[in-house]
Amino acid sequence: MPFELSDKAKDYRAKVIQFMDEHLYPIEQELEKFYAPNPGQLHPAIEPLKAKAKAAGLWNLFLPLEYEKYTGGLTNVEYAVLAEEMGKIMWASEIFNCNAPDTGNMEVLAKYGSAVQKKQYLEPMLDGKIRSAFLMTEPEVASSDARNIQTSIVRDGDSYVINGTKWWSSNVRHPNCAFYIVMGKTDPDASSYTQQSMVIVPVGTAGVKIVRDLSAMHQHDYPSGHCEVKLSDVKVPVENLILGEGRGFEIAQGRLGPGRIHHAMRSIGAAQRAFDYMCRRANERVAFGKPLHELGSIREKTAKLFCEIQKCRLLKLKTADMIDKHGAKGAKDLIATIKISVIPSAAQIIDECMQVFGGKGLSSDLPLASMYSHWRAMRIADGPEEVHAYQLGRNLLKAARERKQDDIKYFNS
Repeated sequence: MPFELSDKAKDYRAKVIQFMDEHLYPIEQELEKFYAPNPGQLHPAIEPLKAKAKAAGLWNLFLPLEYEKYTGGLTNVEYAVLAEEMGKIMWASEIFNCNAPDTGNMEVLAKYGSAVQKKQYLEPMLDGKIRSAFLMTEPEVASSDARNIQTSIVRDGDSYVINGTKWWSSNVRHPNCAFYIVMGKTDPDASSYTQQSMVIVPVGTAGVKIVRDLSAMHQHDYPSGHCEVKLSDVKVPVENLILGEGRGFEIAQGRLGPGRIHHAMRSIGAAQRAFDYMCRRANERVAFGKPLHELGSIREKTAKLFCEIQKCRLLKLKTADMIDKHGAKGAKDLIATIKISVIPSAAQIIDECMQVFGGKGLSSDLPLASMYSHWRAMRIADGPEEVHAYQLGRNLLKAARERKQDDIKYFNS
């Protein structure tokens, strides 16, 4: 793959950086302080900023090339460098309408939604008028194996009736959340991968109860929130089913592949920002009569963290290039690789950078502690890395079994 960015990507990257420099970084700390006492509200700067980003053409940049009518028509490689910049501020993606879980839900509706579903839900999301939530994980079963999901979706005449409990349901608390995509079983007696389906549940539907807000590492992700949600005899029209009964796994694979790489892209931006903070600290701080940058341990740490960021960035670009050329299915092994390696590395890099700041690194004077908390939690979101390692190892060993033995070179004594 070529390592030189296209002129288009360079132009978009420069515009995203300039926009963030002018509008987002100056109010970053203000937003962080706003949500703790105002969890149910959206900061008044958010919607005007989204309007500015949209007017500047910095909008829906995540959508793949085939959806050019909705966006700038970028490849995954081109978007990767933009997502990295957005990852330097945890809420920046929303300003550009590139935030999870809406990105995944928009891709689901763009790929699999009916004409009515696109009109009612996709188009307002693409326009930034509404947001959405994704309800998959359940508290009572190991949801990393989605075959375990127990929520029932039962046909009743012209409706589906939904019963079950979900948690870690992201975006449920967002004041602009208008609907949920819910995964559950329409046929528990079908084969393992055809039991599940996905259905749209509008916010305000009778029987939907938000049981509680969940904090990740003692932090609430407001205004989006992560919630436990109980669904009791929730009734929606059959037209709200996405694609068809038993197609839930098919939809999930189409949804989660791009989402996982988007998270990895953003995590590299967070790691790079933490590294930049650390370098500045090492060049300014004096301890035990010496500038930190003269200490061997600091120089070694700096070199190793730089190397780690470069490895992550190269894997990001390699994976994005593979998706561009062969689709998410063709890139599944690299998508698993990036999930297993990049996000844990980003969390570790941020942690190491915090160490150079001492007590200040743990404080709210810097974004490092909240960045670390977020990316540590992301090691579990979208499936814990152990599950992806299990599947990747299985795929690689199977491929090795299928290779001709003559292709494998052994040492012969």
